[in-house]
Amino acid sequence: MLLEELVAQRGRLIVDGAMGTEMFERGLMPGDAPERMNLDAGEKVQEIHQAYVDAGSDVFLSNSFGGTRYRLALHKLDDRVIEVNQAAGANGRIVADRAERKILVAGSVGPTGELIAPLGPLDYTDAVSAFAEQAEGLSRGGVDVVWIETMSSLVEVEAAVVGTRKSCDLPIAVTMSFDTAGRTMMGVTGEEAAIRLTELGVVAMGANCGNNLPDTEAALAEMRAVSTVPVISKANAGIPQWHGAELSYSGTPEVMGAHAHRVRQGGAEIIGGCCGSTPAHVAFIRGVLDGTIAVPEVQTPDAPTSRRSRPARDGDRSSRRRRG
Repeated sequence: MLLEELVAQRGRLIVDGAMGTEMFERGLMPGDAPERMNLDAGEKVQEIHQAYVDAGSDVFLSNSFGGTRYRLALHKLDDRVIEVNQAAGANGRIVADRAERKILVAGSVGPTGELIAPLGPLDYTDAVSAFAEQAEGLSRGGVDVVWIETMSSLVEVEAAVVGTRKSCDLPIAVTMSFDTAGRTMMGVTGEEAAIRLTELGVVAMGANCGNNLPDTEAALAEMRAVSTVPVISKANAGIPQWHGAELSYSGTPEVMGAHAHRVRQGGAEIIGGCCGSTPAHVAFIRGVLDGTIAVPEVQTPDAPTSRRSRPARDGDRSSRRRRG
């Protein structure tokens, strides 16, 4: 079953939360490659996927965010791109196939970490080749959709989409990170992203990570205003805060549950969490959207930046909401 078919069947889908923090709890050391665990500790990766399925996720992302040759080169794994990504997909496939309900495995594809010419040294055709290589591995591993995420440049998004289509015919979802005054680091607005992503023919689009919840919500509102493609919200759990040597996030499950309610009211169909979001956050989001948990009356801990679109608030009803 395709992503868009499952959205139509269930009305809205719940996505997983963070991967990295869950891996640190299972033995990943600072500086290590999370993707290596697909090969050396696949059972721990599967354990994380299972925790999110148990929390209510309909879709989870594979452990392959840094799976291009450029990111893997930092850990001397660039000669094993296909192997690493195939293992990431296969670990996800094991968990999805044993679930009692239909679960989709999304092959996570993050940025290369390089700027594409003329802004940087990476040639566009080399970027396309790198993304094609990663997509081939994910496809071999059995993912259901290629999920290009945390992007700031539409040029890099295009390279990832083109590269993916060189390797496979899997559907493609794209999320961008809005973290600089409500724009991506490269200055892209939600409206600009939605227009270009619609042209590229993706099956879902949205925002993930990001600087704060109001900016994410505003970007999603801009996307919904100019496109009918299903919208994804996968925001960070509030703002990262250092407490000594420990990093935590300000967004409690209640904060993320209220956020999920707002973006659902604004028309988002695919909702989860990013950095700082745990299975507990996902379970709370699921409960709020299913109606088994009351919508929390909490104040968003982030102040919105100046935007053309204001973020949706509890009780707002979008005239563009397509499904109940």
